[in-house]
Amino acid sequence: MNTPSSLEELIDALRCLPGVGPKSAQRMAYHLLQRDKPGALRLAQSLDRAVESIHHCAKCNNFSEEEVCALCRSPRRDASLLCVVEMPADLLMMEQAQCYRGMYFVLMGRLSPLDGIGARELHLERLVRRAQEQPCEVILATNFTVEGEATAHYIATLLCAQDIKVSRIARGLPVGGELEHVDSGTLAQAVLERREVTE
Repeated sequence: MNTPSSLEELIDALRCLPGVGPKSAQRMAYHLLQRDKPGALRLAQSLDRAVESIHHCAKCNNFSEEEVCALCRSPRRDASLLCVVEMPADLLMMEQAQCYRGMYFVLMGRLSPLDGIGARELHLERLVRRAQEQPCEVILATNFTVEGEATAHYIATLLCAQDIKVSRIARGLPVGGELEHVDSGTLAQAVLERREVTE
């Protein structure tokens, strides 16, 4: 049986989404066309609008519809702190935790030579310029993966050479976690990064 070329094109287009294989893409396409045509049109229009209107903030590199995003324009933020995160989802998580009131720089990835992602792809020259704008502390909040650690180390080396204060978020036991359920690597790191208790 021949599948209409426009349907094949839709299935192939849906496969660009992370974690979506041929069968999932096929199910999505059939669902949209058979059960939710208004949803399919809304999705198409939203994608078209987003691609046309969303770009990167000139300061923090996060997604924005304006040249400089609302967070970077806010006078309530502490401009002496600059937190470096890998992805916009990490920034959202930091904001939801309400533990940080400084500025951000979103890398939009992490160093991964095997995937062809180097310093140029992460716009590290923009990060250095941003950190040099005013005296500040740069907090590295990349993930604790091999790539995230390599990225943090590379950025720290780059910024320390410019006499910029750099710190790294701590690792350790989760709040409410029990020792018997924690993996040995996390427990070892928590012991290594222990702090003195003062009254």
